[in-house]
Amino acid sequence: MTALMKRLCADRNGATAIEYGLIAAFVALAIVATLPSIKRNLSNVFGSVDKELATAAKAAKR
Repeated sequence: MTALMKRLCADRNGATAIEYGLIAAFVALAIVATLPSIKRNLSNVFGSVDKELATAAKAAKR
């Protein structure tokens, strides 16, 4: 029984999988946390582009 416990404690394969899982979880959390900011910024950029295109279209019709 002690030999089995020693062998299980020495096995580090599971630790690597857990580490990769934690890294993936933190990356996903960071992405989810920044999405509202990215959405707001993109909305502002595309809103500005829309206004500029509308202004250019009006000027072209004159």
